Amino acid sequence: MLIYENTLWLLLAALLLDAVVGDPAWAWERLPHPVVWIGKVISVFDRHFNKTNQSPVFRKLGGVLTLVALVAGGMFFGALVQAVADSLPLGDLITVIVAAIFIAQNSLYRHVAAVRDGLQNDGLEGGRKAVSMIVGRDPKQLDEAGVSRAAIESCAENFSDGVVAPVFWFALLGLPGLIAYKAVNTADSMIGHKNEVYVDFGWAAARFDDLVNLPASRLAGLFIAFSAPLVRGSVRESLACIRQDAKKHRSPNAGWPEAAMAGALGISLAGPRVYPGYTVNDRYLNSTGRRDASAEDISRALRILLGAYGWQASLVIMLALLSV
Repeated sequence: MLIYENTLWLLLAALLLDAVVGDPAWAWERLPHPVVWIGKVISVFDRHFNKTNQSPVFRKLGGVLTLVALVAGGMFFGALVQAVADSLPLGDLITVIVAAIFIAQNSLYRHVAAVRDGLQNDGLEGGRKAVSMIVGRDPKQLDEAGVSRAAIESCAENFSDGVVAPVFWFALLGLPGLIAYKAVNTADSMIGHKNEVYVDFGWAAARFDDLVNLPASRLAGLFIAFSAPLVRGSVRESLACIRQDAKKHRSPNAGWPEAAMAGALGISLAGPRVYPGYTVNDRYLNSTGRRDASAEDISRALRILLGAYGWQASLVIMLALLSV
């Protein structure tokens, strides 16, 4: 049950606000983004519970404590903001603005489009520079096809955890759920790595992030698949790619939207990838598809992304009408 009767209508307003305004640079040049504050809290726990002289068991327990503190703190802060908003005449507007801050429709589109524009305007070096802002792999190892595939993969995966998941948890639990989710997702991006430094301390954050992103990743895959006709792709082929290849991805969630995008565009995604200091030898999603992706394929992925935004908004509207 939704904790606020008008949650879905506020969510729709937040989606519209983010689509039109996004994250205005002038605001975050003057004030730190809330995610920055979440990151600072995570860094404090990291310094105290993830020291090299501590045992693996202590680090893992410290990671569990960090996760519990982040979830509890996120829920408490969200409930506090919601309570303040509910007590004010324009409280709904405050709720909409806060929700929009944590939804990344506008910024995701702009960051992916910047890779396309970099390739088209400044060649390979321009594309490498732009893609380095959204992926962790070594840009120097990427040719034009590699840059394009990296941007498309980021587009699909971040649609799930940067857009659909925040929307899902806001719809289910309001601002407390949204802010708690964002805290967990930020922790996963900062400490949820399987390297020597974070394999123990980041274990809880990584596993819990997998859990809370599970429903959103499935929805994201469906939204992408249903948008395939926008680029003359096949919904059936996109769904078939999800069914056959999503499980090949090392992530239990990222495989869904990435496989859907691969099938919709008719290209291969994932596969071997080079990161600073190590290589990931994953299998390809849609292995029979093209691998010579280009800036035009990024444009096609962006059209699918806009279609997926539309499907998500349509679902929110339908649920809001049903809840009246």
